[in-house]
Amino acid sequence: MHKLVYPFSVLVLAGSLFAADPFAGTWKLNVAKSKFGGPDPSPKELTVVIEDQGERAAVTGKGTASDGSPISNKYTVIKTGGEANYSEGAPPPGVSVVFPKRKADTNTAVSTTMKDGKVLETTRGVVSGDGKTMRLTVKGTDAQGKPFESVQVFDKQ
Repeated sequence: MHKLVYPFSVLVLAGSLFAADPFAGTWKLNVAKSKFGGPDPSPKELTVVIEDQGERAAVTGKGTASDGSPISNKYTVIKTGGEANYSEGAPPPGVSVVFPKRKADTNTAVSTTMKDGKVLETTRGVVSGDGKTMRLTVKGTDAQGKPFESVQVFDKQ
């Protein structure tokens, strides 16, 4: 049920809630600096583009999973918070990605992935002060109820 594409969506894209924010732009996953735990294997490569569209942000993710299969998703989110609206690569039925209405601060964003109302994982994204690095920390529980944590480091392109 889990695949890298959902935590990736969750988080990265939590950052897209802010107008003229440090999250906007093109980000490439630095696999060597990232640590994957739980149900999310390390992808071979991943690029995320976050575009400001006024009241909404558009997020596109493309890459290659560890097994060689393509990773592709697209969604929009209203900047004042709410559920992500997927046009490609949506999570399975019953799973939703929700962004809060309140932002932590300009360089920090949080999102929650839920299944049938139960929290699966929480993603916290932080853009460095110089705007060159984005770190996504994903904390949750796997299908067996065991806690996990992944840290995904992205470099701005």
